[in-house]
Amino acid sequence: MPADLPLSVWPTAQRNARSQRKGRYVEISGHHPAKMLPAIAQRAIATYTKPGDLVLDPMAGIGSTLVEAVHLGRDALGVEYEPEWADLAKANLAYAHSNGATGHGEVVCGDARHLAGVVDPTVRGLVALVLTSPPYGPSLHGRVTARPGLGITKSHHRYSTDPANLAHVGLDGLLDAMGTILAGCARLLRPAGVVAMTVRPWWRAGQLVDLPGALVRVGEASGLVLYERNVALLAGLRDERLVPRSSFFALEQVRKARAAGVPRLVTAHEDFLVFRLARTVGDRTGTATRQRGAK
Repeated sequence: MPADLPLSVWPTAQRNARSQRKGRYVEISGHHPAKMLPAIAQRAIATYTKPGDLVLDPMAGIGSTLVEAVHLGRDALGVEYEPEWADLAKANLAYAHSNGATGHGEVVCGDARHLAGVVDPTVRGLVALVLTSPPYGPSLHGRVTARPGLGITKSHHRYSTDPANLAHVGLDGLLDAMGTILAGCARLLRPAGVVAMTVRPWWRAGQLVDLPGALVRVGEASGLVLYERNVALLAGLRDERLVPRSSFFALEQVRKARAAGVPRLVTAHEDFLVFRLARTVGDRTGTATRQRGAK
């Protein structure tokens, strides 16, 4: 089998998240509840861009997309709604440059639902890759502190206390906002540009919410066409075995469900959705033949 054969399954958790960020991000970055794995960002940026290209993350968080882009010699622009996380993304970019990153990075604090009024209008038509991850469901992330006789306490598990933050607007509100954001991103893309998202389903009231499928429909209603649907592993791959890297909270949720007689499995991957502009890809029939990993 050729070594360069494109794969739709990405082994992006060969090292755990903490070791992927160690020495590459400022220590306080762990306070954000849901961070993209650096290996996912690295793989996506290396796959869909070239050095000197412009990468955009409209929901930048602590700046994982931006940091990995500038380390790979790309330029990066991030938009982040929460001032706390925007400042942290700026700190991570500064740290990257102090460690030899050659790309230029910038963070703007603003609402991705209003991209046209937030980013410099001169970037329109220049973005090679939009790479992001939406907030979804009650966070299963955070830090655990065990106290003898008092159980555990959970910290650093909230995106924000602002009710307008997309983490708090419910599924319908999130999908509506994502439609607006993706349409704004589409207007910034260069002709052969790509919009990519990491996303996973979540459980709500005992029902599995197919957020990846919903976002495919939202993206295609926003002037984009699904081009690839890949799998980014959240578990390590050792020969023929998966090495679990699930958080305490994800494991606890599964244990409670099974104790209640509800069969449930720990999530071991994220869907990696890749869109292109409809006018670039062509008609839907031609597009379907080029989708790798799509069901």
